[in-house]
Amino acid sequence: MSDLKAKILEKMKTHTLASFATVTDERKPWTRYVVISADDQMNIWFATFKGSRKVSQIADNPEVHLTLGVGDMQNAVSWLQVEGRAEIIEDSETKQTVWYDMLEPIFAGPDDPNYVVCKIAPYRIEYYTMNKQNPDIWEA
Repeated sequence: MSDLKAKILEKMKTHTLASFATVTDERKPWTRYVVISADDQMNIWFATFKGSRKVSQIADNPEVHLTLGVGDMQNAVSWLQVEGRAEIIEDSETKQTVWYDMLEPIFAGPDDPNYVVCKIAPYRIEYYTMNKQNPDIWEA
């Protein structure tokens, strides 16, 4: 594994807050917070409601963008800008795999019919470091 890929995965391996952008039916950007985690293949995962705007926006246009990696400005060292293609997954095995305890107040459980999973396959990730103008770039 390359050093850059390892640094990127370190930022995404545990549940972390990210800003997630889609495109609306009116072709305007729409951003919201999601809690993501990534697997070793660089896929990014998060839970969402089946009837949410993001699900219909992804169905219309799977091109998405995420920004993540800074929890507060005092500790801001590096962050990621991620371009990728999203898909909504509803199979029971994936829902079980992505499920974690913090979802319990939101969904009735991993079998809740309102619970679906968003998978993002990144094709470009820019790794920014404070006080460095140009990012390191990972591409699929």
